Formats: sequence, structure tokens, C-alpha cells
Amino acid sequence: MSIFLMTPHEVAIHIAKQAQAKRLALNLSQKTLAQRSGVSYGTLKKFERSGQISLESLLKIALTLGVMETFEDLFPHLRSEQVISLDQLINDKPRKRGRT
Repeated sequence: MSIFLMTPHEVAIHIAKQAQAKRLALNLSQKTLAQRSGVSYGTLKKFERSGQISLESLLKIALTLGVMETFEDLFPHLRSEQVISLDQLINDKPRKRGRT
């Protein structure tokens, strides 16, 4: 199933299962991954079972499993071909606040 057809909860479960598969492919136990990543064993177990985890803990696990680069494109910057005009490109400053 495409990630675009999933609910946020289903995406979380999908990510947890992918992390578990990567852990098993590396022949790591949950306890070993918990120790190496600095994430508690209970948190790791809960994550693999339910998909619930803090962003910081998820990043620690990703770093330990060697997949940190997958987060690089999570919120991509506008590409130059998406800019409407040259004036906008020259005068565009990164926003620091939302309007609403």
C-alpha cells in the first residue's frame, strides 16, 4: 500500500516495522539497539509494537541503524524551478513565522 493512502498511525506502524526489519537484518537484539542508540529498551519495544516514539528517539535509532540520511528530504526546500519570478528569487527571505 502506498504511504499516500495511509493514515498517520498506519505510517507510524510502517516506519516501526521498517526499523525492526533493519535491526533484524543487522542481527541486533532490541536490548543491543537500545544500548547503542541511548534509547531505553521499553521505548524501543513500544515503538516496534505501536509506532509511538519521540522524534529525538527515532533519530537516535536511525543514526544507530545507519539510515539517518532518509530524513534529509523530509521537508525539502523550494527548488529554483518552483520560484515564480526572478524578483521573488532575489527578494525571497526564509520565513521565520507563519501568518495564521
